[in-house]
Parts: sequence; C-alpha cells; structure tokens
Amino acid sequence: MIQHHTFDFLKELVENNNREWFQANKERYDAARENVIEFTAELIKLMHKIDPGIDAGLDSKKCVMRIYRDIRFSKNKTPYKNNFGVSIPTRGLKLGGAEYYLHITPDSSFIAGGYWMPEAGHLKSIRQEIDYNGHDLKKIIDEPEFIKLFGKFREQDQLKSVPRDYSTDNENIDLLKLKSFIAQHYLTNKELIKENSAETVAAICSRIYPLNVFLNNAIA
Repeated sequence: MIQHHTFDFLKELVENNNREWFQANKERYDAARENVIEFTAELIKLMHKIDPGIDAGLDSKKCVMRIYRDIRFSKNKTPYKNNFGVSIPTRGLKLGGAEYYLHITPDSSFIAGGYWMPEAGHLKSIRQEIDYNGHDLKKIIDEPEFIKLFGKFREQDQLKSVPRDYSTDNENIDLLKLKSFIAQHYLTNKELIKENSAETVAAICSRIYPLNVFLNNAIA
C-alpha cells in the first residue's frame, strides 16, 4: 500500500518546491520513493498474472520515474514533479507500445493504460487495425463496465482534420482521429492507503488489458 508519509511528503513538496527544502527533506523523499518501489514490485507480480506481456522479473526501480523535472525548455522552473509516476511496459522497457501507468499524487492519483501519443509508425499501424477490425475495439470500449470505469474513450484529444488515407464517411472515423488511446481511472488517497490497494489497482488494470492487447497486436 501507499503509506501516509508518502502523501504527506508530496503535499509539502507542492508548497516547498525548491532545492533547499528538498535537500533538507531528502530522507523523507528516499522513504517515499522506496514505498512506491515496493508497491510497484507487488503490483508487477499481480499484473503478470493478468497480462503475460509484463515481465514477472521486471525491476520495479526502473519502473518508477525520476522526480526531477527537465526545466530547460519549460516556463515552469520548479525543479521537482509533485508526483511519483510508475510506468509498467507490456513489451519490455525499450520496445514501446501499450503500457500501464500509475500516477501517485495527493487527491489526484490515477491508473491508466493504453498508448499515449504513439510514434508515427505505430500510429499508422493502430489506425490500420482500427480500419480493418474496428468492431473489436468498439466491443472493448463500449462495454458498460469499461465506460463506468474510464468514461467515453472517443472523447480524447482528436485531430481536427481527417487523417491521411481515410475519408470522413469511414464508420470508425472518430477512433481514427484519436491522437492517443488511453483508459484512465482516478484513485482516492483512501483507496491507495488500504492494505489491499495493489489488488484494487490490478483489478482495474484487468479491464484495461483487452485494450492493450488490441494495441500491441496492431504494432506487432
């Protein structure tokens, strides 16, 4: 489970996002990061049973993203993220493709899956799969429980124009215009600090799994 002290650290970081405070609280950061690493290790074991594409031996440390922000090209010069991000890939760390992503931050945590902003080659392949087998994707995203958990899949960011090689009267044009293919569900602090919180997150991911299979099959 995610410990109270992890959320407490992140809450205070929002109010004190500077190097002096961070260095003075480095031990608290290390403890919070270790908590997230341990939680991720537990989640990976559960997720492997749901999605065989996830390596059961995946190093949880490599899944937890850096808290340090790249501020070189950003107007926001605060040096640290106010969250812990966890990326669990389904095709290995360097292959790209569908993944599961856990975002831990006070009062705005969420679990997501799918493929965010696919590279050009993968996007072309996904669109081709939608064109050929859009009914398979619709069966996943229009399932009542999927909509209840993740909302309306089609309401993600779309192209303003029709993508090249497709026409406006294509029956799947609303899906073909998508820039990303993401399912996202918000989690409360209370859900994450429970003893069985990893099981709760894994159960939600089990509903994302068919979407990830569809996307990975498209780019295989």
